[in-house]
Amino acid sequence: MKERGLLIVLSGPSGVGKGTVRQAIFSQQDTKFEYSISVTTRNPREGEVDGVDYFFKSRDEFERMIENNKLLLEWAEYVGNYYGTPVDYVEQTLQEGKDVFLEIEVQGALQVRNAFPEGLFIFLAPPSLSELKNRIVTRGTETDDLIENRMNAAKAEIEMMDAYDYVVENDDIQTACDKINAIVLAEHLKRERVAPRYKKMLEVE
Repeated sequence: MKERGLLIVLSGPSGVGKGTVRQAIFSQQDTKFEYSISVTTRNPREGEVDGVDYFFKSRDEFERMIENNKLLLEWAEYVGNYYGTPVDYVEQTLQEGKDVFLEIEVQGALQVRNAFPEGLFIFLAPPSLSELKNRIVTRGTETDDLIENRMNAAKAEIEMMDAYDYVVENDDIQTACDKINAIVLAEHLKRERVAPRYKKMLEVE
């Protein structure tokens, strides 16, 4: 009996390093996760590739996806831009027994929690608010007003970590990756996931 895949949701405030940690995890040779690429209306940052990091769409294109029920799992508007997760790919991949890794904003993660409570939800936290602001400023992609908006949003998002299963501090990238991999392994070994396979074995015997 094929075990259904695990939906892994990594989120946290803007600037905390979600993309960097995700890329580091996927660069490891033994990674077996399937990455679900999100759709967004924001402009690509330097080095980002359409269809690899995100599907970059116009607002009109995104709103048509909403109307056509292509974003049933989650979508949200964050600091003036839309973000969303295509549902068909996620469900098909889980049915194939593969783990799906989502890297999304906090608003979207809370929607997924409501629609898909059996998922594994990991909150990536900054070492401090001052370090978080420094990371956003260092990116050099936001105006002062947008930086202030992101910091205000980050404070509200950190207060939402109670909705998550685990919290991982991103002080060191490799350490954060190791912790996330350990969490996923532990989830796969939970009794409620392992027991059905053995019960099926006993029925056959």
